[in-house]
Amino acid sequence: MTLLNAPWLTAPNTQLVLSTLTGAGYEAYVVGGSVRNTLLGVPVSDLDIATSARPDQVVGVFEASGVKVVPTGIEHGTVTVVLGGAPFEVTTFRKDIETDGRRAVVQFSETMADDAFRRDFTINALYCDATGVIYDPVGGLSDLERRRVRFIETPETRIREDYLRILRFFRFHAWYGDDADGLDADGLAACAANLDGLDQLSRERVGAEFLKLLAAPHPETALGAMEQSGVLARLLPGAGCKTVFALSVLGADPDPVVRLAAMGGVDVSERLRLSKKQAAKLELLRAAMGSSEAIDSLAYRYGGAIAVAATYLRSAMFETCLPDGWRREVERGMAAVFPVKARDLPPSFEGPALGRALKQMEQRWINSHFDLTKPNLLSDYLGDT
Repeated sequence: MTLLNAPWLTAPNTQLVLSTLTGAGYEAYVVGGSVRNTLLGVPVSDLDIATSARPDQVVGVFEASGVKVVPTGIEHGTVTVVLGGAPFEVTTFRKDIETDGRRAVVQFSETMADDAFRRDFTINALYCDATGVIYDPVGGLSDLERRRVRFIETPETRIREDYLRILRFFRFHAWYGDDADGLDADGLAACAANLDGLDQLSRERVGAEFLKLLAAPHPETALGAMEQSGVLARLLPGAGCKTVFALSVLGADPDPVVRLAAMGGVDVSERLRLSKKQAAKLELLRAAMGSSEAIDSLAYRYGGAIAVAATYLRSAMFETCLPDGWRREVERGMAAVFPVKARDLPPSFEGPALGRALKQMEQRWINSHFDLTKPNLLSDYLGDT
């Protein structure tokens, strides 16, 4: 018997949620990512509770105990129990009775087995009761031990229930899979055979899932498999992984937007429905990556993070080492303060003329790597004019 010992499980609020349900005669388990991540020794972000109680029964049990309940997804069987300001999503056991590749029509069930067999991967169908006993209806423990991401039962069936599972397959391997063993062959073949299904997905869902994949510490194997299987070309025409691999060799931070810049492709922001902030960052990185602007200038204009990312991207693109002294250049640009103010110019400079003068002097100063002083700049400019 496998037992789980984790602070989140023994925490009073977790125990209260579980005991409230079991005390009323229902089954209740923590399920999914929190169990999986604890067994892998990685952080747990939230807790999901699966129960045999129907949504109205969950609401009734907790309201009778004076606990706040929010019907966040009651039509799908989910209510949120709020204890000590912390949310616990409580979802009734379910089974799918109809799917269309994007969403499922579900029927409530009273058995853990029904609930487990509607999930995507074996490692996501692990259940834990209040005492730490783990229940494994689909063989997830052995897959987790091998760090193998495997669809439950037939991969084609799981994928056709929700085509987003194609991307989840690669994302979960990037985060939890064993690169030495590669991706599960049956799952990979099923992904390659169902590319048309990706066209049914909303771009928001695709973008959110792909960015999670790109945030993994080492997504190279998963990305390479996406490219070889045709999934990447279907999502982002013209994109490639070569420069992302070079970024990893250079030791760049796992920034998903930086990795997107490295991948290239057309209409990336639109295809992934990036936020305005993400899209602007992507555009800036692509421009900086392809320009010859000095590193210190990039740091001065756009900040240290952009300058650092651009330096890695340039070296990765050309497969060269990082330039000597580049961090000093970043620091110099970040610390630079333009010494000339509008009040330093004669009164004859006003309006557009004043703006042009300041801009031209600033560019001279940047080109000097910030060496020119205010007297130098004023003397040179006013002498020229």
